[in-house]
Amino acid sequence: MTQEILQIEDIKKLVNSFYAKVRKDDVLADIFNARIGNRWPEHLEKMYRFWQTVLLEEHTYFGSPFLPHANLPIAAEHFDRWIQLFFQTIDEEFHGEKAERAKWQGQRMAEMFLSKIEYHRENKSKPLL
Repeated sequence: MTQEILQIEDIKKLVNSFYAKVRKDDVLADIFNARIGNRWPEHLEKMYRFWQTVLLEEHTYFGSPFLPHANLPIAAEHFDRWIQLFFQTIDEEFHGEKAERAKWQGQRMAEMFLSKIEYHRENKSKPLL
């Protein structure tokens, strides 16, 4: 049975379920585990704050979400898999307006990140933010 995303405990459930899949995924696990290493608790905490800010409008995340991703060895296939797992997690666990907003925001973020990464690679420039 699915539920709505209404409070921080729901955000934690979403983030924990999603990243449990990512950490085992054939396409994404190596990239995430190599970058994050043994700092998963800190990463998950940051993701709780990010999605709490986006979905619950409780402003607990401050920073630039793009910059940590700017130099990762990733391409469209990685973003496609990220979106697939993210949508799958949401559909398995949640329903409602905030669940749909999470999917919309995730898709939008993936498209923007990929576009910015490709731009910086093609122009051999360093991202500022």
